Amino acid sequence: MPGRVPLWKKMSYLAPSVLLLLVFFAVPVVLSVYFSFTNMALTGSDAGSLAFRGLENYRRMFSDLVIKSAVINTLVFVVGSIVGQTLLGFSFAYLMRSCTRWVRKLVGGVIMLGWVMPEMVAAYCMSSLFHDSGTLNLILEALGIEKVSWLYAWPMGAVIVANIWRGTAFSMVAYQAALDDVPAEIEESSQLDGAGVFRRIYYIILPTIKGTIMTNTMLITLMTLGSFGLIWIMTGGGPGGKTQTLPILMYIKAFKNSQLGYGVAISILSLVIGVVFGVIYVKAAGREE
Repeated sequence: MPGRVPLWKKMSYLAPSVLLLLVFFAVPVVLSVYFSFTNMALTGSDAGSLAFRGLENYRRMFSDLVIKSAVINTLVFVVGSIVGQTLLGFSFAYLMRSCTRWVRKLVGGVIMLGWVMPEMVAAYCMSSLFHDSGTLNLILEALGIEKVSWLYAWPMGAVIVANIWRGTAFSMVAYQAALDDVPAEIEESSQLDGAGVFRRIYYIILPTIKGTIMTNTMLITLMTLGSFGLIWIMTGGGPGGKTQTLPILMYIKAFKNSQLGYGVAISILSLVIGVVFGVIYVKAAGREE
């Protein structure tokens, strides 16, 4: 009978993974936290003399009205994207259950285009849709409706719609897999008992796939919190800061204004918001169980 493998030998197999996590995750996070307490800059007198400034960047951040506006914009963008992607993704997944195979392939392929398309290309496509002379206004003019300057009058709505269009495919695929695990006999028996579509969804399907809903919501939140390219290309954070989320503001402060220390402090704030969302979802999932 072979002897037991020593614990240190078992742990040694994990050493490469642990090393990679330390080098590419833990160390950058620690350095970012440290730099957020400094005057780190790209240009000017501070660029050549890195100094520890304590909580100065954070005091400045929490007294800055622009930061408060960026936090609100970020939350609106995240919540709007979660609601839109969840509802559309589930709706498409549910409706396509009763479709023929070729219809599922066709509709699924069209929806997947937004997901597989590079973010830059997707942003330019949506900019063309919402531009003053874009596709949407051409359709409105053809219907005799006055055109709207969407990226000026409704900039946050435009970027939320763009993010929903791009991310719906991810939710659809997740819900398709989850709906396949819903017992067909339970649905059929409830239908025979006279339960309508909405009753079946609310009382049978949603409780069955609640784990997928929670996981999908968490992933959408984390992906949306770090969204930068889509908003930057469509609006640049404007007009008047109406779409200036925390990633946009961080980029402006760190690389446009050369205030790296302050920019990193803003990124830490974004990280904290992500952690708060994560804790809420984990606690909610634990409560459901």
